[in-house]
Amino acid sequence: MLLTLTTTHRPATDLGHLLVKHPDRAHSFDVPVGTAHVFYPEAGEQRCTAALLLDVDPQRLAGGRRRGRQPAPEGFTLGRYVNDRPYAASSLLSSALSKVYRSALRGESRERPELAGTPIPLEVNVPVLRCRGGAEVAVRLFAPLGWSVTARAIPLDEQHPEWGDSRYVDLTLTGTVRVADALNHLYVLLPVLDDAKHYWVAPDEVDKLLRAGAGWLADHPERGMITRRYLAHRRALAGLALARLAEQRLADEPAAAEPDAVDESVAEGSVRQPSLAARRREAVLAALTEAGATRVLDLGCGGGALLAALVGDRRFTEVVGTDVATHALALAARRLRLDRLPERQRDRVRLWQSALTYRDDRLRGYDAAVLMEVVEHVDPARLPALEDTVFGHARPGTVVVTTPNVEYNVRYDGLPAGRLRHPDHRFEWTRAEFAAWVDRVATSYGYSAVIRGVGDDDPEVGTPTQLAVFTREEANR
Repeated sequence: MLLTLTTTHRPATDLGHLLVKHPDRAHSFDVPVGTAHVFYPEAGEQRCTAALLLDVDPQRLAGGRRRGRQPAPEGFTLGRYVNDRPYAASSLLSSALSKVYRSALRGESRERPELAGTPIPLEVNVPVLRCRGGAEVAVRLFAPLGWSVTARAIPLDEQHPEWGDSRYVDLTLTGTVRVADALNHLYVLLPVLDDAKHYWVAPDEVDKLLRAGAGWLADHPERGMITRRYLAHRRALAGLALARLAEQRLADEPAAAEPDAVDESVAEGSVRQPSLAARRREAVLAALTEAGATRVLDLGCGGGALLAALVGDRRFTEVVGTDVATHALALAARRLRLDRLPERQRDRVRLWQSALTYRDDRLRGYDAAVLMEVVEHVDPARLPALEDTVFGHARPGTVVVTTPNVEYNVRYDGLPAGRLRHPDHRFEWTRAEFAAWVDRVATSYGYSAVIRGVGDDDPEVGTPTQLAVFTREEANR
C-alpha cells in the first residue's frame, strides 16, 4: 500500500520537520502486519514528497485469531490468504499512518511549531483504494473538508474496457490544509471508504474517532455514514458517537442543533468552505494575535469551541472560560479533556461560573476578553449591565465582540422574514445598529474600535457575522 504527501510550500523540505522524518534518510517501522517505510522520492526547495509504503506480510495478516483481530471477510477457506488486503489502502494503512506519523497527527513539531499550525499547499495520492460506493463517495467525504478531489475509477482490465470498472479508485486530493488535519482526515476516512476494519472494533474506537475528527467531523454532512462505517456498523457504538457529536455541535454552534434555528452554513455557497463557526473562530484568533494578547477571557464560553482553539495555540499563556451555566462548563471541560491534559497545560486553563451582568473581580487584569455570539442572547435592558461589567469593571486591553448581521438573514433558505436565527436570540442588529452600539460603548468607556465582517461579503446585505475590536486607549500610550 502506498500513500504520498506532497507540498510546494517553500522551503518544501520543511515537510520533513512536520512529519518528523528526515528527507535524507529512509525510515522503517515494524507494525503488526508487516513493515512501514517512509522515504522521500523528491526533496527540493520547491517541491517535496513523502511516501508511506506499507509492506504487508500476508501470512502475518492471516496468522490466527489473535486478540483484537477480525477474521478476513471473505467466506472461503483460502480467503485468509488470497485477498486484496495487502495491496489496497484500508484500515491497515490507517493504523500504520497513526504509528509512523504520531506527532504530526497531533499537530506537534518541535522545529517548526508555527508551520505545524499553518495551512500549506498539499497533494495527497493513494493509487489503489477500495472505495465502496464508487468514486462519488470519495468526493462526498473529502470535498466538504476543503479538498479538491480526483477519484479515478480503476478498470477491471485496461485491455478490456467493456468489462467495466473495479471497486478500486486512484485518489488524489489537493488543497491548502494543515498537515495534521490532512493526516487525521486520512486516518478516519481511508477505512470508511473501504468500509471494513482489520481488527475488532471495541468501545475505545469511539474516542479514537472523536479525537481524530475534532474540529471537522461534527459538522460534516456525511457524519452519519462516516461514523457507522468507521465503527464497523456496530449500532450501539455508532449511536454513542453520534450523540457525542451532536453534543459538540450544540456547544459549538447552538443554532445548528436547534430544530427551529437556521443553519448558518446554508448561505455560505459551497460545501468546500469552512463553516461560519470556524471562520468566526479564525477571525477572533487573528484579532487577539494582532493585539498581542497572551492572557485571554472567553466570556460566555458555552461548550468551549473557542477555548479549544485558544488552548491549542501556545501564544496564549492563560485562558479563562466563563459561563453562567454549569452544564456548559462541564461540556467545555470534556471538550478540552482537562482530566487528561499534562499538568503544565492544565495550569493554563481555568473555568469559572460567572454572570456577565454582575461585576466579578476575578475578570480584571487580563489582556483581552472575547464575547463571541454572546450579546444577542442578553435582554436589551440588561446590556448596560454587561457593558459596565466588561468595559467598565474588567477593563481588558482588548475586547473582541461578534454578533449576527440581521440584514444577511434574507440569504438563509427557510428562514421566514422577521424571524431571528436562533430562538434564544433577544435581538439581532443591522450593520448600522451594531456600529452605533460600538461607537457608544467605545466613547463611554475610553476605547477605540474598528468593525470587520466575517464570512462571505454580499454586496447588498454585507457579511453574515459582524466583528468589533475594542482597544483601551490608555493601553496604546
